[in-house]
Amino acid sequence: MREINELIIHCTDTYADMDIGIDEVRRWHVEDNGWSNVGYHFLINRSGEVELGRAEDVAGAHAAGRNAKSIGVAMVGGKARAGEQPTNFSVSQWHALEKLVTDLIARYPAAEVIGHNDCSAKACPTFNVKAWWGSI
Repeated sequence: MREINELIIHCTDTYADMDIGIDEVRRWHVEDNGWSNVGYHFLINRSGEVELGRAEDVAGAHAAGRNAKSIGVAMVGGKARAGEQPTNFSVSQWHALEKLVTDLIARYPAAEVIGHNDCSAKACPTFNVKAWWGSI
């Protein structure tokens, strides 16, 4: 089993009306990026369903320099059109994220919960993950 010290939360950088799932993201990562599989371990779609990506015992491809010891979780959404908020996740997604992170922390109690924006220059996932997790 891999040592996990971070749970890194991402978004797919898609608009609120784009209802995509793990198969679409896998296509992007494999066909467009040339990766062997989807980069995330989990994807939370618009309905709040948690879809499986990479196996937890396999390093992800979601946060440069941090993949070996992290689990990547992505939420569908996070991109805004003019006048919209980029943090456009559904209530079901927020509930699913809380449950998934709680379950993952039970398995990896030493892991810190962070956003991709905490370890890169990216805005992803468009909210302050540490503040969100601290309020749970």
